[in-house]
Amino acid sequence: MRSESIGTARRLGAESAASPARVLFVGNFLSARGGRRAVAEELEDRLAARGWSVTLTSRVLSRPARVLDMLWTTARRRADYDLAHLDVFSGTAFVWAEAAALLLDALGKPWVATLRGGELPSFARRHPRRVRGLLARARAVAAPSRYLQAELGVWRGDVALVPNAIDLSRYLFRARTQPAPRLVWVRAFHAMYRPELAPAVVAALAGAFADVRLAMIGPDKGDGSLAATVRAAEALGVADRVEIVPGVPKAEVPAHLGRGDVFLNTTSVDNVPVSVLEALACGLCVVSTNAGGLPYLLDDGRDALLVPEGDAAAMAGAVARVLREPGLAERLSRNGRETAAACDWAEVLPLWERFLQPPESGGAR
Repeated sequence: MRSESIGTARRLGAESAASPARVLFVGNFLSARGGRRAVAEELEDRLAARGWSVTLTSRVLSRPARVLDMLWTTARRRADYDLAHLDVFSGTAFVWAEAAALLLDALGKPWVATLRGGELPSFARRHPRRVRGLLARARAVAAPSRYLQAELGVWRGDVALVPNAIDLSRYLFRARTQPAPRLVWVRAFHAMYRPELAPAVVAALAGAFADVRLAMIGPDKGDGSLAATVRAAEALGVADRVEIVPGVPKAEVPAHLGRGDVFLNTTSVDNVPVSVLEALACGLCVVSTNAGGLPYLLDDGRDALLVPEGDAAAMAGAVARVLREPGLAERLSRNGRETAAACDWAEVLPLWERFLQPPESGGAR
C-alpha cells in the first residue's frame, strides 16, 4: 500500500478511541481444514486479546451446509453480538452475502461489509443493481485496497480503506544487494493465478543465467493448473530447474521466501495479495503482472517491477534487470520492506477497531 494511502487510513483510525464490542463475522473460515486463513480468523485472536467478543461463522466444510450454518448462527446467536460483518465476494459467494444481509435486516441487527476479491469489480459491472442494493443497506463498507475502493466507489462513495495486514515480526528481512537467480512463486495452483507462466519465465532466463532455479509453493485447487504447470516445465525443458511444493503451513512460508531473491507474481486477477506483502516484508525483489489492484499496491520501479499480464518474456526481462542493473535490487528490496511495514497489524488493527464499532459506540457512519 502506498504511503499516502496508509497515512490517510491512520488518521481515520485515530479519529476516536475504539471500545471493545461484540462482533459476528460471517464468511468462509476454513483454515483448520486446510484452507487459507481468513482475515477474520486473525482478527478473532487479536480482538479477543483486547477484550472483544468475537463469533465466527462458518467453519463447516460443505458449501451448502456452511451457508445454512451461517444463517442459523446469525439468527440463533443474535443476542450475542451488537454488529455483524460480512465478507462480500463475487459469484456464488455474493448470494450468501445477500442472504445474510436480508436476515440481519429482518432481525434488526446492524451490519457492515468488506469488499473482497479481484473479480468483484467485473461482477459489479454485470450486476449493478444487486451490488448497489447490498452496499446501500450496509451501515459502512470497507475495502482492503485502493483498487476496490475506487472501482466500487461507483456504487457507494464512502468506502473506507482497511488494508490487508501481516505480522511484520514474522518475516526476517534481508536486503538483496547481490541477488542470485533464485526465483520464488507462492500462490494457490489455480487458473486465475497463471502458474504455468512461471516455468516459461525460467525457460526465457536459462540461456543467460545457467543457475536459475524456481520454487513454486502453494496448495492444489484441483482445477488442473498444477498438472498443467508440470507439463509446461517438462515441455520447456526446465523441469529440473523447477521445484513444486504443493502447499506448506503458513508458519513456514517466511523460511521458503527467505531462500529466494526474486518473487514472481504471475496472476491474471488480483486485489491485494498477502503473498506479495510477505515477499516484500522479506526483502525479495517483486516482479509482478499489472493485473487488477496490483498497480494500486505496487509502485513500478520503486518497490517492484510491473509487466503486462501473461507476458513471460516481459517478466523474464524484468527479472534480468533485477539481476544485472546496479542498485536496482537493493532499492526494490528496501522500499518493498517499507511498503510491507505500512501494512503491519500494529497499523491496521486500530482501523478495524474503529470500523467495527456498533452504532451506540459512535462508529463509522
